[in-house]
Amino acid sequence: MYLIVEEKKKEKKKKKVNMEEIYELEGFLMTSKTHSFHVCDQEIRNVMVISKKLAYPLVLPKVEKKYKKLIELLTELLISDDDSGDSIRHALNQIEKFRLEIKNKYRAYLKRKDLELMAKQLSLLQKEANRRYLELQESYYLGKQEGKNR
Repeated sequence: MYLIVEEKKKEKKKKKVNMEEIYELEGFLMTSKTHSFHVCDQEIRNVMVISKKLAYPLVLPKVEKKYKKLIELLTELLISDDDSGDSIRHALNQIEKFRLEIKNKYRAYLKRKDLELMAKQLSLLQKEANRRYLELQESYYLGKQEGKNR
């Protein structure tokens, strides 16, 4: 196992790292099943980036790709004419799933500005989905009430 450390200008000391310390480190894990690096005749597939400054450019494109995919899915689901509300419930579930994934995996590596922008847009879509879901539930309830009055 190798530890690559960003050297600071003031510190020129070399530090021997204990393996237990390496396992306790937290960072962005980059794994690949197909691509590997070769260092000293060893194959390396898992790379953990500990520095937030170095992890940001790696995490941002990945999160933006997932975010764009989510926005496309949400617009498609909210535009569809589904009287049962399944598509709206699915959209709300996808929003919550994305928020939890960002919170648990990527929040430490993204900038506050990026997080606020995504959260703002998702909250607007979530409000719209909730509004439509409540309208569907209300129309369903009123339809049942009319059926009883006959």
